Amino acid sequence: MKKDYSRVTPQIEALADLCTADSRIDPALYVQHRVNRGLRDLNGNGVLTGLTEISEITAKKLVDGQSVPCAGELYYRGYDVRRLTAGFIADDRFGFEEIIYLLLFGRLPDAKALRAFNELLSGCRTLPSSFVRDVIMKSPSRDMMNSLARSVLMLYSYDSNADDTSIPNVLRQCLQLIATFPLLSVYGYQAYSYYIRGNDSFFIHEPDPALSTSENILHMLRLNNKFTALEAKILDLSLILHAEHGGGNNSSFTTHVVTSSGTDTYSAVAAALGSLKGPKHGGANLKVCGMFRDMKENVRDWEDRDEIEAYLQKLVNREAFDKAGLIYGIGHAIYSVSDPRAQIFKGFVEALSVEKGLEKEFALYSAVEELAPKVIVGSRKMYKGVSANVDFYSGFVYTMLDIPEELFTPIFAIARIAGWSAHRIEELINGSKIIRPAYMAVSPRREYVPLDERTKAD
Repeated sequence: MKKDYSRVTPQIEALADLCTADSRIDPALYVQHRVNRGLRDLNGNGVLTGLTEISEITAKKLVDGQSVPCAGELYYRGYDVRRLTAGFIADDRFGFEEIIYLLLFGRLPDAKALRAFNELLSGCRTLPSSFVRDVIMKSPSRDMMNSLARSVLMLYSYDSNADDTSIPNVLRQCLQLIATFPLLSVYGYQAYSYYIRGNDSFFIHEPDPALSTSENILHMLRLNNKFTALEAKILDLSLILHAEHGGGNNSSFTTHVVTSSGTDTYSAVAAALGSLKGPKHGGANLKVCGMFRDMKENVRDWEDRDEIEAYLQKLVNREAFDKAGLIYGIGHAIYSVSDPRAQIFKGFVEALSVEKGLEKEFALYSAVEELAPKVIVGSRKMYKGVSANVDFYSGFVYTMLDIPEELFTPIFAIARIAGWSAHRIEELINGSKIIRPAYMAVSPRREYVPLDERTKAD
């Protein structure tokens, strides 16, 4: 009889116990040897591991020679993201494509250059012949990030110059991936929805060359292709705010590390996707949505601030939702006073909630945003303040846009592939050595014991 190796057996459980017993490191050793876990010191500051010109995050300023927390700021190639988004809003136009140009080439395009670039991206929004049938539909995945990563790796087979790491060729590959990520994500979801969830209809909409990235996502995702101007604009804003966030974020750092080995573009991007899939990185907004669903079921009066605060206290006390002790969407590794992305987002979230008739839900989010930092600071010893991060509102936005939860993290990837591409090119241009940080071995030395002299206790 063929054995089933797809489940955890008692034998594997016992071996896992051995892994756990022999792999646990005393936390005190990290302090003793001054090893910064997560590459962040005891004050929460990141350990410097590289230089970049692509983006900058600031959350502290010098006052009388002391570094103190300040309102968070995010810069793309030296441009304040607040000013960039304000310009797009004032001109009433989509800005994500311009952000892609800025991140890749280090400058803002003029009108002529932007038109030419948009035409280039539009021409790249196509997949190889039969790719949807042979790759996406033939083996649909239950997880859209895995589906996306597999599709990226499969595109290697369709590229006659896949291993060429010259800058022109890598730029070509990156532009094609940037352009096709929306197709790979939406089509992957359609295949999953039909073949695995058993939905009655299966449809594939070709992208419209006259539409922006955000418009095309909604155009391809919806059966009737319809969307409002506000829906497309707020999705465009989300893509802008998620496009890049410093070289030290987990997936961008992964891109640098993997690129430094000399590997191909498809492998580097697939590695970044694997990083972004993690719930501590790209999956955070899913946790926010789950938390709010639980909150709505357990808070009877959404306008009662005392009842809301009591629920938040239960979260911190590990008595509610997933009992992890976290208020999801509140706090960030760098920002303390404020996350500029969340602040930019909030006004548009309110406008969309009005259009969708969900003002009460928005009011609940606003109340939690105000109350949660007080609950957290009152319950824990904090080295810095906490505030709402961009994930706090993004899941709510995607829900209002009728984007299925399976696509929340792929939407993040559709935006962040712009930053990954810029970081890959930056590493290829400037990096001459493989990135290989040191690890200190703390295990004791042992003497070899012949097989027949070993016991189970050993």
